[in-house]
Amino acid sequence: MNAYLIGGILLAILAVFVIATYNALVSLRARIQEALSGIDVQLKRRADLIPNLVETVKGYAKHEKEVFENVTKARSALMSANSVHDKAAADDMLTGALKSLFAVAEAYPELKANTNFQDLQRQLEDTEDKVAYSRQFYNANVLDFNTKVQMFPSNIIAALFSFKEFEFYKAGEEDRKRVDVKF
Repeated sequence: MNAYLIGGILLAILAVFVIATYNALVSLRARIQEALSGIDVQLKRRADLIPNLVETVKGYAKHEKEVFENVTKARSALMSANSVHDKAAADDMLTGALKSLFAVAEAYPELKANTNFQDLQRQLEDTEDKVAYSRQFYNANVLDFNTKVQMFPSNIIAALFSFKEFEFYKAGEEDRKRVDVKF
């Protein structure tokens, strides 16, 4: 009788462990999906600002067609990206195109003084900060999840229920380049 009782208690403890670990993995996965959604919201916000920015710059720099085309292509690539890797690559491409656009703007003092351009530039900078925070939040959640998926004994439960590691949101080549500040 004592052996059945001890066996039942051990089985109950094992069941509680499996359920708790499974629920923790599901919760962490949901946090990752929510964090990725946060990145998407900020990238969409940035993409929505770009047409207004391009139109404002076009009014002053009509002959910079290639720059405008590159920004438009990069924006389209970002809007159609689906995977984390594709989003990071498209985001990198858009960052490079925007740098070119702002370099063009530097050549037009009237444009830099335009209040609409200044407001759009401020909104874009604010959005860039939010994108960076969203990436950081996403990567922190991925780290928590991936750690739990890899560590014993939760790795057994993760394998049993087919939980797979998530990909980190990595900085693109544009983000890794050295920035020269000149006054």
